[in-house]
Amino acid sequence: MRARFYRKDSMRSALLSVLFLSIVMLALPVAGPCADSAAGWQARFEEHPGIPPSLVAVDKGAQQLFLMEHRSPLAVAAQYVCTTGQVVGDKKDEGDKKTPEGVYFVQRHIPSGLDFGLYGGMAYTLNYPNPMDLLRRKSGHGIWVHGRGHNIIPRETQGCVAMNNSDLLQLGPKLKPGTPVVLAQSIVDKAPQTTEEKKIASAIVNMTREWATAWGNRDPVMFEYYDGDAYTKSRSGDFAEFVATKTRLFNNLPWILNWIDDIYVLQGPDYWVSWFKQYYRAPNLTVQGYRRLYWHKDTEGNLLIAGMEWERADLDLEQDFLKAQKPSVDSFIEGWRTAWESANLKKYAESYTETASQGTRKGIDAIRDHKKGVWATAKPKKVRLTDMRYSIDSNGLTVEMVQNYSSSDGFGDKGIKTIVLRPYGISWRIESEDWRPL
Repeated sequence: MRARFYRKDSMRSALLSVLFLSIVMLALPVAGPCADSAAGWQARFEEHPGIPPSLVAVDKGAQQLFLMEHRSPLAVAAQYVCTTGQVVGDKKDEGDKKTPEGVYFVQRHIPSGLDFGLYGGMAYTLNYPNPMDLLRRKSGHGIWVHGRGHNIIPRETQGCVAMNNSDLLQLGPKLKPGTPVVLAQSIVDKAPQTTEEKKIASAIVNMTREWATAWGNRDPVMFEYYDGDAYTKSRSGDFAEFVATKTRLFNNLPWILNWIDDIYVLQGPDYWVSWFKQYYRAPNLTVQGYRRLYWHKDTEGNLLIAGMEWERADLDLEQDFLKAQKPSVDSFIEGWRTAWESANLKKYAESYTETASQGTRKGIDAIRDHKKGVWATAKPKKVRLTDMRYSIDSNGLTVEMVQNYSSSDGFGDKGIKTIVLRPYGISWRIESEDWRPL
């Protein structure tokens, strides 16, 4: 049976209803739309919240390759002659000698070991076929941007994009893994910017964040962002198995930290793709890399994830991750400090997990009973926390700080407070707390 997930009363569905019922024609690839199969896809790059800092765009009709960089607005930084497939049109089948049309990404650099005459001795591989190509049953493989052992002539490749070696040597440093490469029949560089397309791109950025938050919260709402049938057909994985695996993890793992950063969005022939850096932490795994979500409209007009790609990479995101968590951690600690200073036992106890430890005390009941007894004779007068330092911990995050404490009976002390925080929804809870005197 076909699995479908909808939330008709959700803000996401409401937003999409407004966007896609009122501007259905603009939501289709007019930015680049396919006017017809012969004309091919016309790509246009709009200013919107998810526009990447740079990209490569290939105009197959003009046999030109553009390096575009975001300089408010996105502008052509360099232009080169190129050559594409011998047959005009979008690639459909293995060996049809056509260059595909869509949004692709550089995978890796092959600096040597290639036939010089065909490839100029160097190449950059692309991720054709991407999930949307597979969903549309396109075949073939090995689409590269490569050099040539002679001066190129128009439309001479088997489907790749070829450049003169001197040009590729100049462009090469910009073709880092993950760089978007847009292949289109034509590039429209002076099309008017539309508010509707900016809204769609903005909505995809927001939905990408919502999807990531649901994952981190171990919330089954995450599955509502997918078109299950399309996900399976795009060979991103069997969707029923995907749901079963994630549900099992959600039930078994006590917490998940799923942080994403640098969300970018581009429109393809009949889809959108969002991509970003991802830092994932759980008690059983820490991993980071690049993830791409391919969005399309389902039969009811909802914009859903039809395919997904993941590339593990050592991006050294730990410090960026900690910096991003600081506002929510600081807010939580201030709430805990205020509850402590005001002797609000209920709010104070709510700051801890059920299994928390506080020195020799184990469990929230022991912690609550201890504070209740202490505060019955001497309430806190002042709790001051300074010099906070953050680090990764196997249970989440560790925060070390200087604590100055005084109570109503004249008692006071100063020491180093160390707390281990476990994720709790969009906030935190204390898993362990220790103190040593200064």
